[in-house]
Amino acid sequence: MNDMSTTDQRMIPANGHAAAFELKGQVEAARFVKGTVKSVKQPLLNLMDEPRGKRASQLLFGERFRVIDERDGYAFGQAERDGYCGYVVSGALGGEEQPSHWVAAPATHLYPKPEIKAPPEVAIFFGSQVKVVADHGDFVKIATGHFVPRAHVQPLKARFSDPVGVADLLLGTPYLWGGSSRWGIDCSGLVQMALLACGMECPRDSDQQRSLGRDLHHGEPYLRGDLVFWDGHVGIMASEDVLIHANAHHMAVAYEPITEARNRFRDSNVGDIAAKKRLKLPDN
Repeated sequence: MNDMSTTDQRMIPANGHAAAFELKGQVEAARFVKGTVKSVKQPLLNLMDEPRGKRASQLLFGERFRVIDERDGYAFGQAERDGYCGYVVSGALGGEEQPSHWVAAPATHLYPKPEIKAPPEVAIFFGSQVKVVADHGDFVKIATGHFVPRAHVQPLKARFSDPVGVADLLLGTPYLWGGSSRWGIDCSGLVQMALLACGMECPRDSDQQRSLGRDLHHGEPYLRGDLVFWDGHVGIMASEDVLIHANAHHMAVAYEPITEARNRFRDSNVGDIAAKKRLKLPDN
């Protein structure tokens, strides 16, 4: 995912003050560094286009972030998940930790004791990464000292086989520009989380995702798992006729007949479908 030859600024770990050492001779920077890999220590962390800027994406608990430059309470660097670059609040990062499991439920609570009646202290979300350190029956203990229901986590290499089924886990999630979790998600965030959960590489933004798969031939019917793109929007076909997508019309992840979505976008300033792509799915 991390193609250093790209000219996409979202994927280049350089901000003028510092740049990744492998970019020496390719970009201008005051210094070139190897960077320091750190782990996210809070449930969600906004990845911004500049310090105190707009949310471009989000990082999840336990995900790793390569810090290239740090100043004034913000760290600039690159997300391990997809190579996306930006700024995060420095205080939300901690030392690098090697996770062993990931959260495969829409969300899970972190309990102070391995008891379902114990008051949970915080929730983390689908895709978060944890290090399991002990087994406690129906719970596992993670490195923070909290307990997580065993049913909510899977070994790090375990994956789903159906992106639509993953997207369905997030049905009803509020729409949130730049969101990447059950707390809030946008159209390309939903596609990315669905594909990554199935072991398929996927960039963050919808324009980048148009490079995935092959174009559908003229008149070729949709299959479950096909991606449909408009200008600035993407969804996943759940069947030949129905789309699942995070969208601002429903302000949520929702199912919608493709004809209704197409007519609605045509009647707005979005326009008609721009691309239809078929992916090589894990079970194909």
